[in-house]
Amino acid sequence: MTLAAAQHGFLSPTGVEIAFLLVGLATFGAALVTVTTRQLVHAALWLVVTLGGLAVEYLLLTAEFIAWVQVLIYVGSVVVLLLFGLMLTKAPIGRSPDADSGNRWAALVVAVASAAALVWVVVDAFRTTWIDLDGAAAGTTKVTGESLFQNWVLPFEALSVLLLAALVGAIVLSRKAKAVAATAAQAREARGGQAAEEGAR
Repeated sequence: MTLAAAQHGFLSPTGVEIAFLLVGLATFGAALVTVTTRQLVHAALWLVVTLGGLAVEYLLLTAEFIAWVQVLIYVGSVVVLLLFGLMLTKAPIGRSPDADSGNRWAALVVAVASAAALVWVVVDAFRTTWIDLDGAAAGTTKVTGESLFQNWVLPFEALSVLLLAALVGAIVLSRKAKAVAATAAQAREARGGQAAEEGAR
């Protein structure tokens, strides 16, 4: 354990640690609202708050580059992509009771199990690691870029392909819905014309 870790413990937190805890609680609350609200647009907007809170957490951990990437890519691109997908598929703007599949308890169990596994992995991996917030910045562009494009380049590109597939899928679904609606309208007009002819006879 370093000198910075020995100077204070959990019973004497610094201002940065208190701010980190408060922002984390606010982010957790926004995440809960994101997955529990029945309005899709509201869920997307609360997702902006959640991702923004994560960006603030990265700033407090002296990872400025990751924080700005979080804002530019996730808040500025992913959420915009979700909103465009909602508009292209003509999703309902108001409350959507039919959006609940009825598997809420199963989803809750899976979410809690996934969160517990993630927390256990992170705690086990960084149990003895201490970040000196008063020292040199650890999340510089050089260090992060080397780690991202050397060790994580495949997941990075896979995420890009996944987002592109989601956008293309939204466009395809929107065009299919328009084609079905047009066919139904033509069928109704044809039936109406036939009924008018029979009535005239």
